[in-house]
Amino acid sequence: MINSETANRKRLSPAQVIVIGFFGVVLFGAGLLCLPFSSVSGKWSSFTDALFTSVSATCVTGLVVVDTATQWSFFGQLVILLLIQTGGLGVVTLYISFCMLLGRKIGFADRNLMRESVSAPEISGIIRFARYVFLCTFISEAAGALIMLPVFAADFGFFRGLWVSVFQSVSAFCNAGFDLFGANAPFSSLTAYVANPVVNAVTMLLIIAGGLGFFTWKDIMKNGVHFKRYRLQSKTVVVTTAVLIFLPALWLFFAEFSDRPFGERILCSLFQAVTPRTAGFNTVDMNSLSDKSRAITVALMLIGGSPGSTAGGMKTTVFALTVLTTLAVFFKKQNTEAFGRRIELSVVRQALSVFFVYVFLFFAGGLVISAAENLPVSVCLFESASALGTVGLTLGITPELGLLSQTVLMLLMFFGRVGVLTVFYATVSPKKVHAVLPEEKMQI
Repeated sequence: MINSETANRKRLSPAQVIVIGFFGVVLFGAGLLCLPFSSVSGKWSSFTDALFTSVSATCVTGLVVVDTATQWSFFGQLVILLLIQTGGLGVVTLYISFCMLLGRKIGFADRNLMRESVSAPEISGIIRFARYVFLCTFISEAAGALIMLPVFAADFGFFRGLWVSVFQSVSAFCNAGFDLFGANAPFSSLTAYVANPVVNAVTMLLIIAGGLGFFTWKDIMKNGVHFKRYRLQSKTVVVTTAVLIFLPALWLFFAEFSDRPFGERILCSLFQAVTPRTAGFNTVDMNSLSDKSRAITVALMLIGGSPGSTAGGMKTTVFALTVLTTLAVFFKKQNTEAFGRRIELSVVRQALSVFFVYVFLFFAGGLVISAAENLPVSVCLFESASALGTVGLTLGITPELGLLSQTVLMLLMFFGRVGVLTVFYATVSPKKVHAVLPEEKMQI
């Protein structure tokens, strides 16, 4: 006899389970952050502040309305860290990992849910993949914390430095952008470590590692330098990621930071090229960048990381397919092609749809905030891109925004992390149409 829990799960699609799971974690986290012992003051926190923080942490964004280090107690920071880890790995991945640790048998429904959650090509081997994700995450975060520990221990003392190291490592690998450096100056992020090579290098490597995607890492570990053996997706991710890091870094090196020493200039350029890929840390004041550099940063924030990663955004594969499809049209090719392979039409259509929806939400969110707050559109578009790309970089306006604008940012963060298609499939069940309509041409 099928129990009611199993029956209810069968009525929910994987997309609905993912959306409900994330939403449940957000509400649970907000409830914990409201509690008196979650705040430094020992008083109840505003629900709107707690909810915004919970959404930002679960959606691994990093936008905040209150400073993490000065507002939240150790317990509150621990809640935020757990929300970041849950959001980075994904609610479903974490659930499956706990089931394995408890020795519970993973059924077909859970395996299919896991496949949908991480966008796996097939259900075969999905449990081994979950173990691989869990192991890689633990090793990467532990290594990052240990390497940064001497730096932070010297600044904060051993035990506080250990906590800061762990928090920074998890936040960086999960591309979250939360930090505990506001005790020096509120909302200061990593500006105090702008010239520190250890903090810069480790944070950048963790951001890139988390944003590449676990499927790509499996390819890299299996095939090493033999790039031709990589799967098409891994090739696309690696090349696109490299281009989106080094070209902006070159621009920033020559267009910004000319008043800094040569070594610091390189660090600043590389870090500000890496961090918009949904990480959200900054070593320089974003308001100090020129309009052109901020526009490039907005584009990088919208693109985000790669499929099956801890990062958000429209994804590198969506951006790459949009560019490749445009080139195919320019050169009058019938199909979108990459690395000697033809891309399936349904995948191309999906990528173009995601690209359009992200651009639409980006503009719509920025315009609504601008109208509500009477602020310049360019500034509001920056915050909109940061929220939708789950980045966390800010021009400093987020803490001052009203409830409507904060709600817009929360919705954008949720869409950016869970995925616009996942949210759509969870709320709408389009009927399959088997009839083929007559074809007619339109002029472009």
